[in-house]
Amino acid sequence: MKFATDAVKVTVPATSANLGPGFDAVGLALDVRDELHFELLPSSDVEIEIHGEGETTLPRDDRHLVIRSLRRAMEEIGLPQTGVRLTAINRIPQERGMGSSAEAIVAGVSAAAAFAGLGDEARDFIFDLAAHIEGHPDNVAPAVYGGMTVSWDFEPSREVPVIDSPVLKARTVVSPTDGTASFPGSAEPFKGGYHTVNYRVGERINAWVFVPDFKLSTEEARHALPTDVPRTDAVFNVSRVALLPAAMAADHGRDVNAMLFSATADTLHQRYRSSLMPQSWELMTFLRANGYASTISGAGPCVLVLHDGDDSAALRDLLDSRWLAGGHWRMLHPAIDRSGVLYEAEGC
Repeated sequence: MKFATDAVKVTVPATSANLGPGFDAVGLALDVRDELHFELLPSSDVEIEIHGEGETTLPRDDRHLVIRSLRRAMEEIGLPQTGVRLTAINRIPQERGMGSSAEAIVAGVSAAAAFAGLGDEARDFIFDLAAHIEGHPDNVAPAVYGGMTVSWDFEPSREVPVIDSPVLKARTVVSPTDGTASFPGSAEPFKGGYHTVNYRVGERINAWVFVPDFKLSTEEARHALPTDVPRTDAVFNVSRVALLPAAMAADHGRDVNAMLFSATADTLHQRYRSSLMPQSWELMTFLRANGYASTISGAGPCVLVLHDGDDSAALRDLLDSRWLAGGHWRMLHPAIDRSGVLYEAEGC
């Protein structure tokens, strides 16, 4: 395949994963966007210019996650490998639980799609490849599609039972050749792997992210989680994550903030990570003690608040003296992003 253009622009929103109970499944896109400009070079060189977040820490060669993802996607699409100049304007905080790694992967894969001349029809390809590179889809999905997403990994051979009986005959659901599953009434086979769906987010839903001056790696946060959890905790989270779509849609005629508070409660992961980010745990607990639907954003250490209506002034008054005034925390009030990744050719 030939390049359709020699320069592309990509912007990707920040994301907040889990939203409390939806561990590794739920994500929300936030309108804090990284902006990346890619230009093909006649040589095999990689030139990287970084402004903003990570400008003193991120690599400036082939180790950069954006470049690695770009090259992987170029290989998948069938584009020749070549040199590239990347100019990144980074606004998403790094290693804070706002999806900076998912952003980098989605940006690289989307740039390859744009170089190939692919339009919005490539969005599903971008999601699938980016989720496989990331290893989980919870941040990738909202970064690609915008809004609130719920994602899952479908494994046909594990999930579809096999009947081994001379009496009971079952139709062949899972294809022995490509592993897809064909369900009664479905128009086409359902492939294994990552999938996602969008849920409506009400226009009055506001989000705030409280960003600390310290970092926490996702890998370290994952190592803090137990292998097994009590059944009562699992049942609790199932009920709360099932409530999330209705709470976020905010169109059910009930007290939205009361539903958001219940829908963002978690027993599976946040408390196990609290010792890694005690300041974040203290802030989240304080916010919930004051009635706000607050969670750890992703693996942390950012803290997320969701609310029906703009309560910025009240939140600032509540937190100013202890958290905001000292300079160790800053408050962001991004809009809910409803577009996902945007990618286009430049200079045409």
